[in-house]
Amino acid sequence: MATPIVMPKFGQMTEESTIVEWFKKEGDAVAKGDMLFAVETDKSVMEVEAFEAGTLIKIAVTPGVSVPVQSVVGFLGTPGEAIPEILKPQPAAPKPVAPAASTVPVAVTRLTSAQAATPVAAPAVATEPELFRISPRASALARASVIDPHPIKGTGPDGRITEENVKAYLEKRGYDQLRITPAAKALAAREEIDLLSVEAPDGRIELAAVERAIAEKPVAMSKMRQVIAQRLAQSTITAPHWYASVSVDMGEVLAARARFKDAGVKVSINDFIAHATVATLKEFPAFNSSTDGKTVRWKARVHLGIAVSLEEGLVVPVIRGADQLSLAEIGARSADLAAKARAGKLGPDELSGSTFTISNLGMMDVENFAAIINLGEAGILAVSSVIKKPVVRNDEIVIRPMMKMTVSSDHRLIDGATAARFINAIKSKLEDAELWRATT
Repeated sequence: MATPIVMPKFGQMTEESTIVEWFKKEGDAVAKGDMLFAVETDKSVMEVEAFEAGTLIKIAVTPGVSVPVQSVVGFLGTPGEAIPEILKPQPAAPKPVAPAASTVPVAVTRLTSAQAATPVAAPAVATEPELFRISPRASALARASVIDPHPIKGTGPDGRITEENVKAYLEKRGYDQLRITPAAKALAAREEIDLLSVEAPDGRIELAAVERAIAEKPVAMSKMRQVIAQRLAQSTITAPHWYASVSVDMGEVLAARARFKDAGVKVSINDFIAHATVATLKEFPAFNSSTDGKTVRWKARVHLGIAVSLEEGLVVPVIRGADQLSLAEIGARSADLAAKARAGKLGPDELSGSTFTISNLGMMDVENFAAIINLGEAGILAVSSVIKKPVVRNDEIVIRPMMKMTVSSDHRLIDGATAARFINAIKSKLEDAELWRATT
């Protein structure tokens, strides 16, 4: 019997994923442990392996298609074996709407009817969307003119757009006065660019003008970018952000880092900041908690998120149990996670469960910034560059390596005074010479 290949669920928040590439084609033999396909989730690209051997007898979902988790994407079996009908999710029973309302581990597993994903029922709408109706002759004229007929108001039966409607539209828009080169028209047709939308100040549309219009065409955001946008927007809406900034003298940290280097131990400035932040989170448990607006959930362990910027977006690998690690251990774990993030090799458990996050732009020559709190956390620490600046020490002006930090806190949980004490506690640790001598 053919074995369904299903879309795995990568993490609790993942509801759908997109197949990026199939490593096997239909008819290929598949051994247990072979990589079958790559999947783009909301956080990274992951490879899915086969837990069974067989022949890939059917690819049901092609690259670029996004499907709900637990959907069937293909079948393993023997050549010539019958392919079962793919199980389709059953729509949920619609809920009554009030009159005033508007509006995983990487693996291949067997799919049972109980595992089939059930989509959320779409909200009821008052009327069905109006159908777009256009006559064949009108459609041919619009296509020959390389224009989009959708803005045209039809006067035919049931609002159908007629050929006369298209002619009147072209005349009203001054189409006949445009001087369109054959190359520009051919390119616009191929790339589905409405010639009437191309900028033509002098009435002439050349190849360069069409190329500019192509460059400005809307491009679908990646799955990762869409989820980043959705979650950050939700965070700013649900969590009232409050900010506090301090300037930190990083002289003691730089001296301690040099001592580590002499001892053959590689640690970054961010590792010192992480170590000091973890110690401070244990003193201020409100920053290591979360709220839904009605209840507060206190976290017993510190799982520290370290934001890593990738070309396609931002990911936050998690140093789990950071409160139990030494400075050197935090450094080693942070470096390992950052390397895996850039290679796209992070697992779901390494991308979820953070209780507090650090976002460091020190390498980007940034003097100060504020970060948006990760959804489900109470705060985030924004770390800027270490810059030599004149400061006053003992009534004298001296040059010191200074760094600005800004904490964003969820004002539903944390008052301004608490946030100020929290960030100043981190500052005190970073400037504590005795602390870092004892550490090294």
